[in-house]
Amino acid sequence: MSGALDDTICAIATPPGEGGIGILRISGLRALDVASHVARLRSGRSLRALRTHQLTLADLCADDPNGPAAGRRNTHAPSVIDEALVVWMKAPHSYTGEDVVEIQCHGGPVILDQLCRGLLSAGARLAAPGEFTQRAFLNGRLDLAQAEAVLDTIRAKTERSLVLAQSQRRGELSRLVEEIRSQLVVALAHIEAALDFAEEDISFVRQDELLRLLDAILHKLGQLLRSAHDGRIWREGAAVAILGRPNVGKSSLMNAFLRSDRAIVTSIPGTTRDLLEESVSIDGIPVRLLDTAGIRTTDDPVEVEGIRRSRLAWTEADLALILLDGSQPLSESDGDLLSQPEAVSALLVINKCDLPRRLSRDALDQAAPGHGDVIEISATLQTGLDELRKAIRSWLVPGSLESHEGVMVTNLRHVSALERAAQSVDQALRSVDAGRAGELIAVDLRIAADALGEITGVITTDEILERIFSEFCIGK
Repeated sequence: MSGALDDTICAIATPPGEGGIGILRISGLRALDVASHVARLRSGRSLRALRTHQLTLADLCADDPNGPAAGRRNTHAPSVIDEALVVWMKAPHSYTGEDVVEIQCHGGPVILDQLCRGLLSAGARLAAPGEFTQRAFLNGRLDLAQAEAVLDTIRAKTERSLVLAQSQRRGELSRLVEEIRSQLVVALAHIEAALDFAEEDISFVRQDELLRLLDAILHKLGQLLRSAHDGRIWREGAAVAILGRPNVGKSSLMNAFLRSDRAIVTSIPGTTRDLLEESVSIDGIPVRLLDTAGIRTTDDPVEVEGIRRSRLAWTEADLALILLDGSQPLSESDGDLLSQPEAVSALLVINKCDLPRRLSRDALDQAAPGHGDVIEISATLQTGLDELRKAIRSWLVPGSLESHEGVMVTNLRHVSALERAAQSVDQALRSVDAGRAGELIAVDLRIAADALGEITGVITTDEILERIFSEFCIGK
C-alpha cells in the first residue's frame, strides 16, 4: 500500500457510471475535518456536532463550504452541487476501526468526481485498492481469512457461494483453524518444557497422549483439505464443455441452459467454429458453459482450428458432456470421441429424444464400455434438462454444504497452508512414534503452527498482504 497508515484516505465506494446513489467513504484521524470541506449540515451546525451512526441531511459543495457562500441557504446557490445524507462512525465502531465518514449523494459521475477532488484538496489521500479492508485487518476488526471472505462476498456468483463467503466472513473457518493451532501450541509447549527440564527427569506428556493428540489434529486437517475441491467449485465455479460431432444439438443445449438464443443454431454442419462461453448457475454452482466446434474430420482450416480448441477445452474443463444424436446411428466421429481416454470422466447425453430412436444402446455400450448413467434429453423441447442439471451437480460436487458442517476451504492460499501444516504434523507424528529427539518434533510442530497462523494473519508478510488486498476494488 502506498502512503502511511495514519493518512486519512478517501474513495468513491460505489461502482463507476450513473446510479441512483453514490457513496464517498473517508477513513482516518481527520475524517470529520476533511468531510467538512465538502459537506455543510442543513442545520447549520458543524460536522463535529454529528452523533455517531446517525444519518443527517447536508448540502454538498465543490468549494469550501466555510467560504463566501457558506451563509446562503438556497440549495440552488452556485456552490451547492447536491444534497446528501452524511453519517459519522466513531472509532473503533466502524468498518476500518477508525473514524469513518460516509457521504451518500446522487450517483452522477460528475458529482462524485468533484466531491472526491474536494476531499483530496482538503488533505485526504486516495485509497489504494482494498485499503479500507486492510485497515480493518490491521486494526483487529477482521482476521485475514475474514478479510478475504469480504472479497468473496462481493464476487459471489450464486446464493450458495454467498453462503460460503458469509460463513468465512463470520469467522467460522478462522475459529476452527485457531482451535487446531491452539492444540498444536499446547503440544509444542509440553515438548519444549520437557526439553528445558530434561535433566530433572520430569514427564510433561506421555508418548501415547501425544500420539493421540497429533493424530486427532491430523484428522481435522485432513477433513478441511478434503473439503477444498468442493469449496473451489462453489467459490470459483466449474467449466463444463459440451462436445460432440456437428449437428448433435450442442448449441441448442447451450441455449436451453441459458433460456435464450445465445448460440446460432442451423441445420448446416460446422456452424460453430470457435468456443462460445457463457455463465449459468446449476443448482447453486457457478458454471461456465463452453459450446465447442463439432468434432469431425475436415479439410477446412478454420474448422480444423475450432476442433483443436474444442479438444483443448475438453482437457481443461472440470466436466465434459459428450452429446450424441439419438435420432441417428452411432457415427465414426461419435466412436472417435467415446474412445478417447478423457471420455471415461465425461457425462454421456443423448439428445433429440423427441424424434424416432435410431441410436442403439448396444452400440453405445460397445463404443463406451463401463460408462455410467446416460442422460436422455430433448434440447429443443427442453425435456430431461432437470435430470441433466442434477447429474452435472452430482458429478461436480458429490457432497453438500451441510456435509461439511458449514466449514469449507475455498481459497488456494488456505489449501497451501493446510497442506504444509498437515505434512509437518504427519512428520512430527512419525518422529514421536519412532522415539526421535524432542527437538525434531518441536521444529515440525512450530512449522505447522506457523502455517496455520498464515491463514488468519497471526503470521504474515507484507508481500502476502499486498497480493491479497490488491485484488479488491478501490473503495473497499
